Amino acid sequence: MNPKHDSYLDDYEQYETLFDPMRSDRKARRGRKPKTKHTPKKPQQQVIAELGESVGLEGGFKTTYQPGLFEEGWLLQSLRDFYTQHYISDVLARVKGGKEASVYRCQATPAIGGGLVAAKVYRPNIFRNLRNDAMYREGRGVLSAEGHDLNQSVHTDRMQRALGKKTAYGRQVAHTSWLMHEFKTLQTLHAAGGAVPKPFAAGENAILMSYHGDEDRAAPILQDVVLDVDEARSLFNVVLWNVELMLKHNLIHGDLSPYNILYWEGRITIIDFPQVINSQGNGSARFVLERDIIRICDYFAEQGVERDAEAVAHRLWKRYIAKSPRDQKADESRLLAEDEE
Repeated sequence: MNPKHDSYLDDYEQYETLFDPMRSDRKARRGRKPKTKHTPKKPQQQVIAELGESVGLEGGFKTTYQPGLFEEGWLLQSLRDFYTQHYISDVLARVKGGKEASVYRCQATPAIGGGLVAAKVYRPNIFRNLRNDAMYREGRGVLSAEGHDLNQSVHTDRMQRALGKKTAYGRQVAHTSWLMHEFKTLQTLHAAGGAVPKPFAAGENAILMSYHGDEDRAAPILQDVVLDVDEARSLFNVVLWNVELMLKHNLIHGDLSPYNILYWEGRITIIDFPQVINSQGNGSARFVLERDIIRICDYFAEQGVERDAEAVAHRLWKRYIAKSPRDQKADESRLLAEDEE
C-alpha cells in the first residue's frame, strides 16, 4: 500500500468526523429517516471538497488563497472566527507549511491596525502525537480557551481522567491547553518587550499574530541565513537577552533553535512556543534549558561566534533557577517592596 495514500485516507477520516453535521446536531439526528433506497457513495475527494466549500460560503468567507483539497475544510473552519470577529478580511497565501502547523499571510482589518498579519493554524490532533508531551506539561496548568487554569475547576477530577484516558473530551482539552500556553506566553513576552510576534487573538485551532516579512516573502528562519561575524555577535546577544527575559518570567522555550527564530532586516523574532515549560516547576528544566542553549550556540559558532554552551547554561541556571535561600529571600523582599509602592 502506498504510504502517501494511507496518509490521505487518515486525513479524510479526520475531516469526515470533524465536519459531520450529525455529530453535533441532536435535532438532525432525531429527524433522520431510514434509507429507502441505496445511494451510491460519493468519491472521497468530492465529499471533502463540498464540505470545505460549505464551511467557507456559509460564513461568506472567500479567500484569495486557494487551499488544497485536504486543507480547505479545516483551514476555513479554523479561521472563520477571526473573519466573523472582523480581525481579518482575506487569506492571501500560505507562507509556511509544517507537520505541526501552517502559517498564512492574511489581510488584517482596521480593528487590529490593518496591514498584514499571520495566522498560525494547527493541524488536527497534532498534539496527540507529540513525543514526550508529559515532560513539557509537568509544572504547568491545563488552560481553557479563555486562558483559565482548569486545575482550579470543580470538574478537575473528570478532566484529569479524560486527559489520562485520552478520550475525545480529553484530547480537546489537551489541544486547547497547548495552544493557549503559546498564546499566553506571547502575550507575556511581547508586553515585556521580547522579540516575539504580537498576539492579537486565539481561536480553537489558530493564533492570529503579527506578520514578519513583506507582501512577497515571509521572513526566513535564521537557519537559512548566513551572517557576518559582527552581526552574528550582536544577534547572539539579542537571543540570549530574550532567553533571560523568559527565565525572569519562569519560562523556558522548550524548542529553541535557529529553526524557530525569524530574521528580517537585521532583526530576529522568536516563534513557536506551545512546548514552553515552567522553569520553577518542571523536573526537566535544566535539561531543556541546556538543550536550547546548545542549539543556539551551535548555530552561532557556524557564524564565527564561539561560546561555551555549557558555561552559558550553567550561569543562567544559577542566576534564575537554582538560587540560594539568601538570593530567594532578597527577591521576595524586592517584590514585596515593589507591591507596596
